[in-house]
Amino acid sequence: MKHIDLMYQTMLAELADRSFDAQFQGDFSFSGRFVPVRVKDREYWYFDEPIDGKNIRCYVGPKSDLTLTERVARFREIKDSLKTRRKFVSTLKRDAGMSGPNPMAGDVIEALADAGLFRLRAVLVGTAAFNCYSGILGVRLPNAMLQTGDVDFAQDFAISAEVKDSLPPIIELLKTVDPTFRAVPHHSDKARVAAFTTAAGFRVEFLTSNRGSDDNTDKPSLMPALGGAAAIPLRFMDYLIYEPVRTVMLHKAGVSVVVPSPERYAIHKMIIASRRKSEGPGSLKKSKDIAQASFLCEALVETRRGSDLAEAYKEAWDRGPSWQTAILAGKAMMSKDGEAALAAVLG
Repeated sequence: MKHIDLMYQTMLAELADRSFDAQFQGDFSFSGRFVPVRVKDREYWYFDEPIDGKNIRCYVGPKSDLTLTERVARFREIKDSLKTRRKFVSTLKRDAGMSGPNPMAGDVIEALADAGLFRLRAVLVGTAAFNCYSGILGVRLPNAMLQTGDVDFAQDFAISAEVKDSLPPIIELLKTVDPTFRAVPHHSDKARVAAFTTAAGFRVEFLTSNRGSDDNTDKPSLMPALGGAAAIPLRFMDYLIYEPVRTVMLHKAGVSVVVPSPERYAIHKMIIASRRKSEGPGSLKKSKDIAQASFLCEALVETRRGSDLAEAYKEAWDRGPSWQTAILAGKAMMSKDGEAALAAVLG
């Protein structure tokens, strides 16, 4: 496993801060102001802005998010250098051997990020999220595990309903990237759309956690914050997107994104792989799931984050027999090195 030099890790951290600052600055006009709002027993930041004689309020995030609150405090001091950020991205990809998304995926993620998707607490999931773990863990990622023809996002239903804010229509945002994007009506409910595709077959899909029994799986839920889009409820999704982390995607001048923690991603991929079919398209996805899970287990142990992996494993295991069966089936498919790394932290 190839580690990334500390100098480049420091550069990536600086790029992540600058990219978040730039996105933050783009989201909020200097003519408005941040206000704390208490909802039940928690405080949240909202942004008030006068538009056409009316005060428009939009959701920003929880006040308990210290990184967010710090930026609120120094909002008017934020400055951004696009040229410097582009140079950082180029250096990290060329000299540090880090990878970025394919251009189409990068453009889609950037467009939705600029529109406020991550501000509304959505999470980038799937291989596009895996692509970001190089910077989080400080290791190079195998190119074979990075190939994808789609982008997936997830958002918790309760969050979508509670933020009282929404993106512009998703289809309009996607058409700014590729005018051939079209909505794909869901087979179980033609009135609700959770996926969009281009003429070339590039797919964007929205997912959410399953709020009830398995009977609700594959029945799209309308998500108030997602600009008219619905999302497909999936089992295990609540586990994956709990306490996600912010990082930067190496695309253009850097795109600030939110992804699942790498330890949860690894365990989730073990579980999902055990439920995929061994024949047809599912077999290819199963192989990639296991490869990514195995690699992350090794990387987490090698970068001294084995305790995080152990905690994530235990939390999943403690959820009951069906989870345990899936975990054991996924673990049995892992590479020898990945299984050995997991065994080492589990004792």
